[in-house]
Amino acid sequence: MTYAGVALLAGSLSLALWFAGFLAPFQHAFVLLPNSDGSAVWFPSLGMSALLILAGSLAAATAVGHFGARRSFPSLGGGFLALAILSLVESRFFSIDILFAPIALAASLSAVTMQIKRLRDNDTELTKKLIASSRNLESLQADNAGQQLMSGLKLLDIVLAPTEAVLFRRDTDGRLVSSARLRPAQGNLETGQNSAWRDGVRLCEKSMSEGEIMVMSLGPPDSSTRIALPLRHEDRTVGALLIRVTREFDDDDRALLGAIGGQLARNLQREEANKATHKRSLVDFFSARGSQRKLEALYALNGAFLEQSVGVNALSEITDGVALGYLDGRIACVNKSLLALSGLSLDQALDLSFFDLLDRFRTDVFDEPALAVRRVLQTGDAYERELQFREHNETYGLRISLVEDSSGVSKPESSRASNQMKGSSQPLCLALIIKDVTRIKEYEQLKSDMISLMSHELRTPLTSINGFAELLTADEELPEQAKEFVTIIANESQRLSRMINTFLAVTDLQRSDRREFLKIPLRLDEVVKETIANLQPAAKKRRIRLVEQPTQRLPPVAADKSMITQAVKNLVTNAIKYSPERTTVTVSTALEAETVRLSVEDRGYGIPAEARDRVWEKFYRVVREGQEKDEDSTGLGLSFVREVVEQHGGSVDLESEVGRGSKFSFTLPRL
Repeated sequence: MTYAGVALLAGSLSLALWFAGFLAPFQHAFVLLPNSDGSAVWFPSLGMSALLILAGSLAAATAVGHFGARRSFPSLGGGFLALAILSLVESRFFSIDILFAPIALAASLSAVTMQIKRLRDNDTELTKKLIASSRNLESLQADNAGQQLMSGLKLLDIVLAPTEAVLFRRDTDGRLVSSARLRPAQGNLETGQNSAWRDGVRLCEKSMSEGEIMVMSLGPPDSSTRIALPLRHEDRTVGALLIRVTREFDDDDRALLGAIGGQLARNLQREEANKATHKRSLVDFFSARGSQRKLEALYALNGAFLEQSVGVNALSEITDGVALGYLDGRIACVNKSLLALSGLSLDQALDLSFFDLLDRFRTDVFDEPALAVRRVLQTGDAYERELQFREHNETYGLRISLVEDSSGVSKPESSRASNQMKGSSQPLCLALIIKDVTRIKEYEQLKSDMISLMSHELRTPLTSINGFAELLTADEELPEQAKEFVTIIANESQRLSRMINTFLAVTDLQRSDRREFLKIPLRLDEVVKETIANLQPAAKKRRIRLVEQPTQRLPPVAADKSMITQAVKNLVTNAIKYSPERTTVTVSTALEAETVRLSVEDRGYGIPAEARDRVWEKFYRVVREGQEKDEDSTGLGLSFVREVVEQHGGSVDLESEVGRGSKFSFTLPRL
């Protein structure tokens, strides 16, 4: 209803009362008769009276609508006082009645009506938001409210194994009605006429009225115990739980029932809030039922917030340090592990800003925390660093990330505009995670030292074995059988030496302090030509046709030539090795949107689907049906390829079909 509508309604009512004569006694109090000269008081015409009354009504409605009751009521009171004085003066000295009473009544009714309208509109919006929020929180749960009720009863079934469990709630008439039921006993029908059912309902009503668990032992032939539990949340009883068990009920079961009852009470409130609807009417605004609906929605919200606080409380049990900071820099929460790592108490941490907390972990590689936070806010990507505190001989892993709300809840237009680049997500807070990786780094260093030591200790005897084997092979007086054995020794020692070298190369690539590559502009088609030229003799020896399919005007990539050449060599060597005779191995290059792709395709045996993800792992070798593992393979070639490509910012890929062949490829960012 608009201002004009309110003014017209109030003015019409006041005008009707005036012309019906109901306001005449009040109006006489504000009219002073003139001197005894016989003149009468002049009254406005019907049209003028209606215009004056409606004008006063519209002025009052507009004032309250624009400025509110608190600011406009004092002004209206002053206006009424001035109008009353004017009425007395006009009637006494000018014999004019300005209709103070109907104008004041119309203005008062209009002001009160407009204020009631504003209150009703605010109440309507509040109720809609409460109900929508309670439903939205419910929609984020794994199941709906009804399913959660059954889930709670199933939990009860696991811990107490009742023969029957019934969950009651009150209907609009105050009667207990069944809301969920688990394993009803035979003959216990919900007709309300069964005596056992009525006894159970009465036990529940007594339990709800007294706020305590009620226990009733049943004699033969049942020989069971009936238990009624009031379901309470925030000092409000929302329902009751009736269960029947065949075993003895003790005090330990009371505590367990109390915990389950609290959860069931929250679930029951969710179900009620989910069913709630809002009626936009003046009757609903003044009715107790309308207020009850708002309370139910609010209770459901509080219950959901209580459950969601479980996640925050669980942070205290996490060994990693975790802190959440609002976007204005205030710290929302911090767990015990982070307090221990930062050397702060809880009160000290909460007195700091999020940036002050980050300053506690400042190192050479993390010397500008504000810049790190700004990058996270600008890009939305997590910021990760490894922090070394040499004075304490400790190493921490730091991660700063942006927590976003992607629940799909409607947002103001300003929020939508600021998040156009991020879809519907809205930044909520910053998350700081500090992980003590000192022990992990010690293990990694120990492993690295052990690998280096063992490799060195293996290389020395292998060099001697290989050298003496070559000398013995050159001895012409050595018997043929002995020469054959010595040749085997030389070949195997060389294979073991190659395996050690490849393993050390892969391990060196995988170290946390990865080596810096000598990256130069490199054309992959030139690498392909060089590799094919070097491996052509090996391909001809196995009767394999080695073919190049170059792409014209291929842009260069930034890469370490020796590493990429070795990676391509590994792929082509594998293709030649595992291809049948008289087949073709094709090496091709292709230009994609932001990358250059190099592919090696063969017509070999193919790789089973279950092995395609594992072929890139160290030491993994494919076992084909009817064949044993290739003992000549180290299982390190493809692992080397993946490490080299990924450290160049690229990715590897595999397409294969058993019996048809395989296609190994990798991409590198183009310049």
